[in-house]
Amino acid sequence: MNSLSQYACDHLAELLKGFGLAAATPLSNWIDGALVAGEGEEITLINSATGEALVSYCDAGTALIERATQAATRGQREWMALTASERGRRMNAAIRGLEGHEEALAQLESVVAGKPIRDCRAEVGKVREMFEYYAGWCDKQHGEVIPVPTSHLNYVRHVPYGVVGQITPWNAPMFTCAWQLAPAIAAGNGVVLKPSELTPFSSVVIAKLLECSGKFGQGLPKGLINIVNGLGKSTGAALTDHPTISKLVFVGSPQSGRMIAEAGARRLVPSVLELGGKSANIVFADAKLDEAVAGAQAAIFAAAGQSCVAGSRLLIERSVFEQVTSRLARAAEQIAVGLPSDEATRMGPLQNRRQFEQVTRMIEAAEAAGARVLTGGKRPEGLPDEAHGYFIAPTVLVEVTPDMEIAQQEVFGPVLIAMAFNDEAEAIQLANETRFGLAGAVWSQDVARAHRVAGQLRAGTVWINSYKAISVMSPFGGFGDSGFGRSSGLDGLREYTVPQSVWVETAPEASVAFGYGSGVG
Repeated sequence: MNSLSQYACDHLAELLKGFGLAAATPLSNWIDGALVAGEGEEITLINSATGEALVSYCDAGTALIERATQAATRGQREWMALTASERGRRMNAAIRGLEGHEEALAQLESVVAGKPIRDCRAEVGKVREMFEYYAGWCDKQHGEVIPVPTSHLNYVRHVPYGVVGQITPWNAPMFTCAWQLAPAIAAGNGVVLKPSELTPFSSVVIAKLLECSGKFGQGLPKGLINIVNGLGKSTGAALTDHPTISKLVFVGSPQSGRMIAEAGARRLVPSVLELGGKSANIVFADAKLDEAVAGAQAAIFAAAGQSCVAGSRLLIERSVFEQVTSRLARAAEQIAVGLPSDEATRMGPLQNRRQFEQVTRMIEAAEAAGARVLTGGKRPEGLPDEAHGYFIAPTVLVEVTPDMEIAQQEVFGPVLIAMAFNDEAEAIQLANETRFGLAGAVWSQDVARAHRVAGQLRAGTVWINSYKAISVMSPFGGFGDSGFGRSSGLDGLREYTVPQSVWVETAPEASVAFGYGSGVG
């Protein structure tokens, strides 16, 4: 083991000890208010910066899923016995459990997920923001009265599903954990959440800090939140197939999303799928090009391109194509690629070997099909000698045609393809020419055109003269292979409730439908 790997292992061991997860086998699950070790096969995590082993833990397995669902059922009943206002107060109290642990949580995320430490610190702030937002919704989920044409009072209320199952990805484990946990419990549900087996620990820590923050019974009920870690074929399958789970929420790849939807369909359980993207970033000749170039960098190279909304297709009006691509290539070469722990790092490695090999293969296939690498496409220069991990330099490809694999399929890496268009109609056609429909952007100083083009993009989120602006207040989701359902905002909250229609007879004598008898026997 080289010195970089040893440092990461020692640092992780210290962090796990500080959060109470350290043991012969790390306590990788949070079930019924307690840390629990897995009971299945061993899973080894790899240091993405070095390619060497980081730590091993055990798959949760079927028995722990059963314990988690039972705990969630009890916790949910206790939770719903409280008033809505009290639930809001207790969520706000739970948030205070994060205080004083922000840096350690960011460090944990950085070591395991391989993300730059500056990005992880920002994500810790997003965790708090999401819980604060949804805590405020607890006592504002108003129903409605329907003016039905009968003597009845008809009102509609929004009731929780009961226990929901959530599966989150490896690219943003902290963010997606809070993103789904907060609205689920604000809506009144108990939760069993399975993170990616590649990034197990930060979600466990968040759940532990939230549930243990309350004093004298003023926090979240024990068992309301349960985190189980393991493989999809074992722990994941046990979760999606469990009869207690009333709704499935999945964030990840389209391939896995189809499996989740099929598992739910077999039991007639609804699902929310937030899947991949192939987002088009459209630059017109009249755009402020300095801002467009900066936006294009942020769109694809942040998080090493491992983002569902990554602006992986840059569509540029032909008259400024050479200018924009050359400037972008020079800017990409200035991005500081380095170790996740380095404060100066702006882009780290890909998270795992499988993704590294996939990205590398797609670049090579694009070159073989006629694309040209303008910059990048290989290991960056200037890395420490011991950094043998999954690094790829920021990459820009030109001479790409719409029919190429790299123009149609999600890469999920720091790879940007640039294509020229002649007019507005062609830009819209190119933008909509994939099965994905998650996000997109339009850069133009012509306000009318910007709005006109945005309105024709088949994308759940569209930015104008911006990219990657997000807020927990605004709904998020896509079309087509990008999934269905919405996260964030009121729409995200509603995904965790079911409308219940209640009819109350107000007439002195009850009306009897369809002319049936008086009821006198």
